Amino acid sequence: MRAGLDAKKVIDVISKGAAQSWQLEKPRPTMIDDQYDFGFAVDWMRKDLQICLDAARRNGALLPVTALVEQYYGKLQEKGYGRLDSSSLMKLLTEN
Repeated sequence: MRAGLDAKKVIDVISKGAAQSWQLEKPRPTMIDDQYDFGFAVDWMRKDLQICLDAARRNGALLPVTALVEQYYGKLQEKGYGRLDSSSLMKLLTEN
């Protein structure tokens, strides 16, 4: 969006082929319109990621990407977005 591209067209292009996913297919129209009130909440996602990270620590597994995503969800909670859909990670890219 900052590059002046049409976000809906960009998502249409990248959601084809290897980048195809449920996340790009279902919530994309609402993500672009800054609407995040339809699915799995940030609070629940972060809880689940913390369970996963706790298990990984006990087993000696390293999950650096999972840990980073969990921190991003923590930032959303700090901003008061805990009840928004987990796709609201997009807000971290669009807000200053």
